[in-house]
Amino acid sequence: MSWQDKILESVRETKKASFNAAGFSSGLKNLFLGRLAVNLDMQRKDIIRANQRDLERCGRSGLSGAFMDRLALTEKRIDKMAEAVNTVRLLPDPVGAKIWETRRPNGLLIERVRVPIGVIGIIYESRPDVTVEAAILCVKSGNCVILRGGREARHSNRMLVSILRKSLLEVSMPEEMVNLVSTGGRRAVRYLLSMSALIDLVIPRGGESLIETVVRNSRIPVIKHYKGVCHTYVDSDADMEMAIKVAVNAKVQRPSTCNATETLLVHRDIAPDFLPKIAEIFRSEKVEIRGCGETRKILPGIKPAVDSDWSTEYLDLVISVKVVDSADEAVEHINMHGTRHSESIITGNRDTAANFLSRVDAAAVFHNASTRFTDGGEFGLGAEIGISTDKIHARGPMGLEELTTYKYVIHGNGQTRQ
Repeated sequence: MSWQDKILESVRETKKASFNAAGFSSGLKNLFLGRLAVNLDMQRKDIIRANQRDLERCGRSGLSGAFMDRLALTEKRIDKMAEAVNTVRLLPDPVGAKIWETRRPNGLLIERVRVPIGVIGIIYESRPDVTVEAAILCVKSGNCVILRGGREARHSNRMLVSILRKSLLEVSMPEEMVNLVSTGGRRAVRYLLSMSALIDLVIPRGGESLIETVVRNSRIPVIKHYKGVCHTYVDSDADMEMAIKVAVNAKVQRPSTCNATETLLVHRDIAPDFLPKIAEIFRSEKVEIRGCGETRKILPGIKPAVDSDWSTEYLDLVISVKVVDSADEAVEHINMHGTRHSESIITGNRDTAANFLSRVDAAAVFHNASTRFTDGGEFGLGAEIGISTDKIHARGPMGLEELTTYKYVIHGNGQTRQ
């Protein structure tokens, strides 16, 4: 059997499973999630062993530290996966929820009700924890999922999908609700993107080149998890201690993620006091600073920022710093160079904060908090299938509700249209 035939058969199986998935009860779906949490815990040694094979292979290829960090599955990250499973289990099931209703003059009762999207294709790169997050959100929301992970995480993904399918079977749900495509190389992605009759939605998660390839080649609707060029703006009315704490966290806590701050904007009035203090902490954390001309006057010896730096997602311990004359200039800079992901203002002035929050074009805007909080788990969604930087259908962390659409259900008693 050719790789195309294998993929087609697999996707057809998942499509078939989707016809029944919409009708599964919340109790059954939650039973699956309970079994999955137990199985992840019981098979953690198998997961780490499979992940170690991926890490060893990629380590020999000389990949970056940030890449290896995204690939790694530690005991703590397995704990977080199991915690996410249990959190999603406790969340309300969106399927069947009534969004809106009206009673027409002719007696018709018209309801708008949440329903699953159907079959969702997730195309992602090095993060194997996406395998579990995507699957649990899809199953809980009544969807089926086709997973296409990167070859870097081949062994990790296979192990996780085997645990997912085992857990489905243990509660008498079809294992085909979760399928992993691991053949066909890069050609497999293009083949999947042509299956508009079998796959209802595609969500790419990964680098800019992956997302652009998916958008360019897909015949299926795409929700983009685009890059995160996130900003933290320190206003003239900021509390200095708070601003340092938040800005350092936004850059240093986990720089390889899309919600880490890449550019720090600082008001001119506070820059002479603020920049030397935060630069000292950045140096201790091994953060490379690239600054504008005004920043370099205050911090001599740092690298100059070039035009491309303002639009670069470093995903590493590198930060661009720019001194601005006003909050308005900060907003203009963000709207020009940002990627509609996450933006933060640190200020004690409520009016300045309100102006920033209303005018900045992003999926998540923060006042006096780190951009690192843009995350499905942190937002109470249990997990996320991605962070949409689109404006249509879903925006920001995508949880259960964002994986549903709706249909109209009309109840009558014999009405006919005149």
